[in-house]
Amino acid sequence: MTEKKVTKKELRQVFWRSLALQGAFNYERMQNMGYVYAMIPVIKKLYSKQDEQVKALNRHLEIFNTTPAISTTIMGISAAMEEQNANNEGFDDNSINAVKASLMGPLAGIGDSLFWGTFRVIAAGIGISLATKGNIFGPILFLLLYNIPHLFVRIAGLRLGYQVGVSSLERIQKEGLMEKIMAIATTIGLVVVGGMVATMLNVKTPLHFNINGAKVVVQDILNQIFPNMLPLVITFAVFALMKRKVSITKLTLGIIIGGILIHWAGIL
Repeated sequence: MTEKKVTKKELRQVFWRSLALQGAFNYERMQNMGYVYAMIPVIKKLYSKQDEQVKALNRHLEIFNTTPAISTTIMGISAAMEEQNANNEGFDDNSINAVKASLMGPLAGIGDSLFWGTFRVIAAGIGISLATKGNIFGPILFLLLYNIPHLFVRIAGLRLGYQVGVSSLERIQKEGLMEKIMAIATTIGLVVVGGMVATMLNVKTPLHFNINGAKVVVQDILNQIFPNMLPLVITFAVFALMKRKVSITKLTLGIIIGGILIHWAGIL
């Protein structure tokens, strides 16, 4: 059987499509639509059967969120792993999403610091200093100073991700390290999701009681028992309902209506 290979043509298409990563951003799975859109050329190249393409597309519809400029590095690794999956029947395709989940958090930390916290601030400072003096090159210089490193990282990251992915996966397959990497990647992915629940879901209760003139705040007690207990409980409740095939529309409406009623009652 002829080995299926991702070419420079598909990688170029992935690069251009990656610019639309946040074009369909949503609060359920974040950048997943943009990610799967970028991966379509690779999937079409590697899988000829429709059911295989559908399975690969569904695989990349899982939650994804990272700094857009860094995203192509993960896309390159995903392309390399899809290539291995297409050529090796024994390849565990669950490892593709596990690796994605383990990389998106750490790379987002690096990308946010570099692009949102460094390049953008420096470029904006220089651009604004010129623009306030009426110099037309102010906004132009801002765009250049930010986008030159931005586009360079996108292009280089995609190539590096694919090359490192291919060479590393070949060694991993030979030495039988995939199970260990899967366990590590899954653990890191769960830590990332847990961190997102604790930091992005802000749920508190204003309930308090007066006992012998002393004010007892329920939220303080909950924090002493288990910090961020309420966000965790709500997350597990939503997850349980999703496993019972409750539609996202019903869940969203239920959360909105429930939140209004709870807020009105002063419970949360």
